[in-house]
Amino acid sequence: MKKIFVLTGESSGDKLASKVISNLKKINPNIDYLSVGGENLKSLGIKSIYDLKEITYLGFTNVILNLFKINKKINQTVKVIIDYNPDILFTVDSPDFTLRVAEKVKKINSKIKTIHYVAPQVWVWREWRVKKIKNFINHILLLFNFEKKYFEKEKVSCEFVGHPLLENKEQSKIDINQIIGKNKALISVFAGSRKSEISVLMPILLDFIKLMNEKYSDMTYVFHSTKEYSQLIQSFVKESNLFNCEIVSDDKIKSHILQRSVFAVAKSGTVSLEICNAKIPSIIFYKMGFINFLIVKSLVKTKYANIINFAANEEIIPELLQSNCNSRNIFKYVDGFLDNPNKIKEQVEKVQIILKGLKTNKSSSELASLSLNRFL
Repeated sequence: MKKIFVLTGESSGDKLASKVISNLKKINPNIDYLSVGGENLKSLGIKSIYDLKEITYLGFTNVILNLFKINKKINQTVKVIIDYNPDILFTVDSPDFTLRVAEKVKKINSKIKTIHYVAPQVWVWREWRVKKIKNFINHILLLFNFEKKYFEKEKVSCEFVGHPLLENKEQSKIDINQIIGKNKALISVFAGSRKSEISVLMPILLDFIKLMNEKYSDMTYVFHSTKEYSQLIQSFVKESNLFNCEIVSDDKIKSHILQRSVFAVAKSGTVSLEICNAKIPSIIFYKMGFINFLIVKSLVKTKYANIINFAANEEIIPELLQSNCNSRNIFKYVDGFLDNPNKIKEQVEKVQIILKGLKTNKSSSELASLSLNRFL
């Protein structure tokens, strides 16, 4: 039986990987799997060799503080992969972790094929990584077509498969009125998928909701969470004494909630694509430690944090970053959109034009799974 080791580094990668493996199981059911994964891969019956939380360190300073632990975890992961001896090491996102593991595995056993999904954002920073990657990665599956030129220039085997979050999913019927009041307008809130992000962003978001409550009396705010951190978000909400907030961690319910929302307020990241694909108007925000911010600022070569804005070369979706990421600013922008339906219509229409260029004819998960199957 053929074997694949699936290596992820955070919950978003776990979600992306699970979509691909779910498709691959339909194409080829005779594959054995082992992983470093989270709840999504676990739901497919794939064992993780340790808890994903053990490697979700955020930011450069935290990495430096945890350097010994991270190196130990990398070496532990490499040893398990070598012992497992898979036909394919399928690495997904989190390049500072997954690609370091892949490089070490390749040096020890060059027969293990290495396929990486979600290319490092070399168009944002550290383009020199492409030259290094070609020494230990057999094939890269790209989410965006514009990435091809960076890898083809260095003769790296690559393939544009599109983004799984842009797939149009069939909605199962769920009555969310039992969860959310029938006549309430919904605003979807995304506070992040890491403890450190949530701890920084939740106080800002709750203050934003308090400002909204002064003007709008008919809104319910739904926090989209991972199962892992729903209790943490719940504790922040409880402390705030706000009674028009809900926390949802089930993916199917989250999808229905998003579709029903009048607006979305989201931490900068891949979730923005999901929001845009659902045709929901939005803003993005992010705040990191000052030292991390200085390091990132010195390295990043793009004007925009959001992929839609980057592809459009225009700020279609407002970006509230660092000092601009505060409750009053978030309120000002959200209120400005809700007061102006034409502004909402314009954003949604512009976003749909950009999304057309980011999509593939077949589903991304199907193309990625077909590619994995070819390498077996």
